[in-house]
Amino acid sequence: VQLQAFGGGLVQPGESLRLSCTSSVTMQSAETVDWHRQASGKQGELVARLSSNGKTVYADSVKDRFVISRDNAKNTVELQMNTLKPEDTAVYFCRAVFVDGLGVRHYWGQGTQVTVSS
Repeated sequence: VQLQAFGGGLVQPGESLRLSCTSSVTMQSAETVDWHRQASGKQGELVARLSSNGKTVYADSVKDRFVISRDNAKNTVELQMNTLKPEDTAVYFCRAVFVDGLGVRHYWGQGTQVTVSS
């Protein structure tokens, strides 16, 4: 299974970006798909999680600004990031967890850089 994250870039404070995570297998079969981020010199953190039952979880720092969703037609899980702040600057990674007869398997995509700066 391969995951690929894309959509990062350089934006000004207050602007929006949409990240996408796609997989070599159907994302619908994932138990959960997360977006994590790691800022330079800081610990990585969970930004948002989408479970197979549709439940979402967000870090307090991004609640009401970020939305995680699945686009089945594109086979992607997307992170819409609104009202971006300089403190959102980080490398963003997607992770998918699959649970099946092989057990619990975690896969990570490569990071995509998000820079929020004026």
